[in-house]
Parts: sequence; C-alpha cells; structure tokens
Amino acid sequence: MQILATFRARTRLAVTAAVALVAVGAPAAYAGLGAGDRASAPAAPAPPARGGSYVETRLFFGTERPDGGPDVTDRQFTAFIDREVTPRFPEGLTVQDGRGQWRDASGRIERERSYELVLLYPAAEATARDPHIERIRNAYERAFGQESVLRLDERTRADF
Repeated sequence: MQILATFRARTRLAVTAAVALVAVGAPAAYAGLGAGDRASAPAAPAPPARGGSYVETRLFFGTERPDGGPDVTDRQFTAFIDREVTPRFPEGLTVQDGRGQWRDASGRIERERSYELVLLYPAAEATARDPHIERIRNAYERAFGQESVLRLDERTRADF
C-alpha cells in the first residue's frame, strides 16, 4: 500500500508540475510562435498596378444666374459642351447632374441645380491641358454670367 501511495503522490506531483509549466509557458510559446510567423512569413503580394498615371479634373457648373436671368437649361449646357469642351477633349468626358450650394460674392447661400464635368487625361499631358480647361471655365462664366466654375484636380490611375 505504501508503494501505491508513493506512486500516486509522485504522479500527482508530476501532473501538477506539468500543468504549471504549460500554464506559465504556453502564452509565451504562443506569442513567440505568432511573432515568428509574422516575422518570417512573406508579406501578402500587392495587387498589380493597373493602367497609367492620369489626372482627373472635375468642373462644377452652376445653372442660376447671379443677375437673376433664367437658369441655364439642359439644351444650353449641352450646346456649351459641344462647342467648348468636346473639341478640346474629343477622347471623352462625363457629365453628371447635381445639386449644390455655395456662398456668393454678396455672402448669400445659393442653392442650385448644377452639372459636374469629369475629364480624364494622361498625367504627362497635364501642363498642355491646363490652358484648355481654363478656357472652358472662362467661356462658361462669360456665356452664362457666372461668378466662378469650381475646378478639382486629382492624380489617379486608370486602365481602359
């Protein structure tokens, strides 16, 4: 009986020691494994770069006239695009309808129907295209008595 009791005591002691080692060592071992996996694992491959470097220019055209004249109509705006924009950007363009608001020169908040023109062209042509875009803005301001045409330029990548 004494041998059996000693065996059980030693077994309990060995199991307790093993449990203690696992309880203390496991978190450190798992942390080490995780760090090692991250450090040695190759980074996920970046998606391939598609397309080329382009500039996206957006122009925002209001339709209400500050002098109180009639709003710019769809027909007038389409004729303006045909006359002033298409010859300068025959590769293509996008026109979207919008609603906007802004503070005019007198400090009044103006809300109006608007158009957004999106032009996309190679970044290498940005300097050459700039005067064309400024002519479009100036032509709209003169033709329809506008205080300004908002311009937004962003570099992007495009693939056709």
